[in-house]
Amino acid sequence: MAQIGYSKKVMEHFMNPKNVGVIENPDGYGKVGNPVCGDLMEIFIKVKADRIDEIKFRTFGCGSAIAVSSMVTEMAKGKTLDEAMLITRKDVADELDGLPPQKMHCSNLGADALHAAIKNYWVKIGKIKPEETKEEEESHEGEACGT
Repeated sequence: MAQIGYSKKVMEHFMNPKNVGVIENPDGYGKVGNPVCGDLMEIFIKVKADRIDEIKFRTFGCGSAIAVSSMVTEMAKGKTLDEAMLITRKDVADELDGLPPQKMHCSNLGADALHAAIKNYWVKIGKIKPEETKEEEESHEGEACGT
């Protein structure tokens, strides 16, 4: 993978991803995908005192998608839900010391899956209505994987 411009951080999170797995009966669950390249990310969270106490991911996709999933879970762990909602696509890419241009869409999926899991939790506790989860969702259709 290094030959097409991957940083050492991307390689580390791809080769040794953190927080891989599934949380049974999660407080929040988010799933996003890109129908063009086939990447699919799922994020599971457990919440204690309005903080992300536990977070896991399951990703079907390229090395960048796996690295992004690993990094976004590391960034969100221990944060309040409001703090975690502020994690942007750019933040994830920056924490990985960048992604090749053809892989930037992977950072979109990571942040979006995290936000979807938090919104899923907020719906469960009545903080937001189900229809409010759709407002900021964006389609990833047409974003090719570039592999």
